[in-house]
Amino acid sequence: MTLLVCWVGIDTHGPSSLYMAADSRISWKAPAHFDYGRKVFAFTKWPDVLGYCGDVLFPSIALNQIVDLADAGLLFASDFSPKQKFQAIVDKLNDLFREYPALHAGLEENSLSVVHGSRDTTNNKNFFSHTIKWSKKQGWHGEECPMPAASGVLFALGSGAADFEENYSRYESGPTKGTSRAVFHCFCDTLAKSTEPTIGGAPQLVGIIRKPHTSATTFGVIHKGRRTFLGAHVDNLRHFATVEWRNANFELCCGTTMQKRPTAQAQPDALRRL
Repeated sequence: MTLLVCWVGIDTHGPSSLYMAADSRISWKAPAHFDYGRKVFAFTKWPDVLGYCGDVLFPSIALNQIVDLADAGLLFASDFSPKQKFQAIVDKLNDLFREYPALHAGLEENSLSVVHGSRDTTNNKNFFSHTIKWSKKQGWHGEECPMPAASGVLFALGSGAADFEENYSRYESGPTKGTSRAVFHCFCDTLAKSTEPTIGGAPQLVGIIRKPHTSATTFGVIHKGRRTFLGAHVDNLRHFATVEWRNANFELCCGTTMQKRPTAQAQPDALRRL
């Protein structure tokens, strides 16, 4: 399963950012697992992000195709609102799902949740988040999450959600309450301390900001002293300056030194369990 969390940052002008974080573990019958599975996706041409939890095979295939279709200009019109983009994603998911051999791929036993986060391409203050879920009992169903008045969680899903929500109650009354970084602090702390065997690996992070004419971003994450990108270790690669890096404190970091940038705001997590 997964821990998938989507949250929004709010300032005095309204929604300013939307982020999605997930763990990287794919698990089978205990103790078999793989800690390098991609679970979140950032569109390179659009201010949109996707994440999933539950069944792995179908969304890992379908969401890659959906992102590539959109970035190639085939899925969205240039003036689509976030809701219209969401509907286009749902329509394509349904097209692919109709051809998917569910009975032979485990979906009869598993559930599946896909979360879409978006920003309007014409009104950069208009953010949107919606989930669509499938289960054997209910089929496809979903819900839109209205934007809150203060920074906070929109969705917490997967086998690690109960641990996250219990832990987040500490952060909601802590020194960073009402901030976007508090959610990521809690996410990283939960991932590090959870005893749930189906979550693990490095955090992976994507996001959208309010700045006009920007697309979504895939962030590198400094995790346990190593550079990771979408769950994969990348210390043996190169050109780290091409990626925006964050650490468990949600601080902007230098990809070369892996240290907080000198000009970046310090964002310590006083509630992290050591």
